[in-house]
Amino acid sequence: MNQSKAPVLEALAAYHAGGQTPFTPPGHKQGRGTDPRVRAVLGDAVFRSDVLATSGLDDRTSSHAVLEAAQALMAEAVGADRAFFSTCGSSLSVKSAMLSVAGPHEKLLVGRDAHKSVVSGLILSGIRPVWVDPQWDAERHLAHPPSAEAFEAAFAEHPDARGALVTTPTPYGTCSDLAAIAEVCHERGRPLVVDEAWGAHLPFHPDLPTWAMDAGADVCVTSVHKMGSGLEQSSVFHLQGDLIKPEVLKSREDLLGTTSPSVLMYAALDGWRRQMVEQGRVLYDDALALAEQVRTRISRIDGMQVHGREDFCGPGKAADIDLLQIVIDVSAWEVTGYRAADWLRENHRINLHIGDHRRISAQFTHADDDSTAETLLTALTDLAAHAGELRTGQPVHVPPSSRLRLEQAVLPRDAFFGATEQVPWEKADGRIASEMLTPYPPGIPAALPGERLTKDVLRYLRSGVEAGMVVPDAVDTNVESVRVLRED
Repeated sequence: MNQSKAPVLEALAAYHAGGQTPFTPPGHKQGRGTDPRVRAVLGDAVFRSDVLATSGLDDRTSSHAVLEAAQALMAEAVGADRAFFSTCGSSLSVKSAMLSVAGPHEKLLVGRDAHKSVVSGLILSGIRPVWVDPQWDAERHLAHPPSAEAFEAAFAEHPDARGALVTTPTPYGTCSDLAAIAEVCHERGRPLVVDEAWGAHLPFHPDLPTWAMDAGADVCVTSVHKMGSGLEQSSVFHLQGDLIKPEVLKSREDLLGTTSPSVLMYAALDGWRRQMVEQGRVLYDDALALAEQVRTRISRIDGMQVHGREDFCGPGKAADIDLLQIVIDVSAWEVTGYRAADWLRENHRINLHIGDHRRISAQFTHADDDSTAETLLTALTDLAAHAGELRTGQPVHVPPSSRLRLEQAVLPRDAFFGATEQVPWEKADGRIASEMLTPYPPGIPAALPGERLTKDVLRYLRSGVEAGMVVPDAVDTNVESVRVLRED
């Protein structure tokens, strides 16, 4: 195929050139009805290109197959059999993938470090999760993706599981041995779904971790807005092999997706694919070199430990790491990542990717350059000079991994929709959660519906909130009380 083509962008240009007059949504009619105060902030181009996909970009019957052509080009570019665009983010894409593998009350092996969107999929579908434990770094209090051996053991105990789902890279950049996990699944004729939301860029440079399709995954979900040039909510999910039928995957997406997709998002996805095919190797040559320079310079700042392959990869840890995720441990200062991230935003107008109980992280992409790198380095140097002012004396009580894992006592769906009550956190020990309790970012639930709460996890969340942790999906975001199943 001609990868220099961009069917959505070209159709949008033709729409503008043709002088079409819409008597359809959107009601702003290409910005003519938009408040000038709104246009002054968002710009005229946003509204001018906000048109319908059918009876707009394409005709009533989609006879020009504009979207289909763009998706076919994407699939070829990354080595997949099929690609599907989503304008509802990977939160929808991963649900579509899950529903194409398992149905209500069927089992699915899922890494317990899954994003909250996966848990939402379990709630909506009624799928029975078989949790596969991540690999826990006790020294650094950090979870890496589950090993192939862990999935092998889970299949041995649950041979009726319909497939497996693994999240890789994690928000910290650590990666599974996907080829080995795919082999475990395919030996049993079961599909592997990869939530690769942080890995849309991986197909476009050989020094990045292995792309899920190259590793043999059956479905791979990517968030192009995270590491690529897509607009927020832009996602693509890819399919290969014959274990999941394309019509099944498409029908699940139709079930969950919007009937009013954004042409703006489609156009950005289309253009990003063309950019990566034509320029991706050079862009990521530069990005990886810049990230390495920044890592070296940060490591010279007193009290900052920049994590790399030697810390995160090896036996019992991750198989690989995306070095564009620059993860910095600031615990030597006795300062939380929450406080450090807030200070950097307030004093240097820098927004970091992650701030947790002991780390901060900065995400580099092909868009960064010497200017943004210097801005970060200047801010981090200043942060080190003010570290003593950021100590709170409020430690986050992170229990050992064995006490972080909770018993799945009830299906997530049954717990979420069951009769509930709100109880003080001190009285929630032993009760079954009916809500997600998710430190965000990175968005991995510490407790989820159907899990039996423990004193250790509750204390971790409460101490975390007191130290600056954000738990946005809880009914009580301060976690002074917790929503649990009502007991008769």
